[in-house]
This record gives sequence, C-alpha cells and structure tokens, in this order.
Amino acid sequence: MPDATPHPGSISDLQKNRALLDWLRWQVGQTERRIRELEIQEAQERERRERARAETSWKIQPQRSSSVALLHRGGCATYPDQVGLISREDAMVALAQPDIEPCEVCRPDTGLTHG
Repeated sequence: MPDATPHPGSISDLQKNRALLDWLRWQVGQTERRIRELEIQEAQERERRERARAETSWKIQPQRSSSVALLHRGGCATYPDQVGLISREDAMVALAQPDIEPCEVCRPDTGLTHG
C-alpha cells in the first residue's frame, strides 16, 4: 500500500488540484478573451460586407409632400436607410419613372444607363 503522507518537497493532491483549478481558470479567461476578439472580427467583417453590398446597390427615398422621390446609391449618407436596397436593373427602371429623380449628392445615375 502506498504511503499516504507526502514526502518532503512534494505537493499534496489538494495542492495539485488547487494549482490545476488556477490553471483552468486562466485558460477560461484566455478562451473568453479570444471569443470576444473573434466576435469583434466577425462583426467588422459583417459590416464590411454590408457596406460593400450597399455600394453596389441603390435605394429609393420615398416622396415627401414637398419633394419628389429620390434615387440614391446604396451608400449615400444623405439618406442613410439601408432597408430595401435594389438592384441595378431596378434602379434603371426607377430612374425612368417621372416621379423619381437622382440624388444630386451621390449621382446614382452616373454610369447607370451605360453598361
């Protein structure tokens, strides 16, 4: 039967388990930090993809009582709403409508009718 008393210079099972617990807590902290970093990277990548999609899309600002509806490039800051982005083909159809005009800031018609 093995001797249950620790030898001088050795550590007990209790000390080993406390050291293991400390190390595991450190590992959990490292893993939680890495997860936060990856979540930030994922959010930044998602935002980059959404911006890129907006730059290749168009959007229509609804008509107000005092003005006509406006066609904007998807990334135009004068009308920041990103809901309802439309395709190039839909933008060409919209631009042909008499009650929709191009935004004078982002010039969505530039290159739209050629190409």
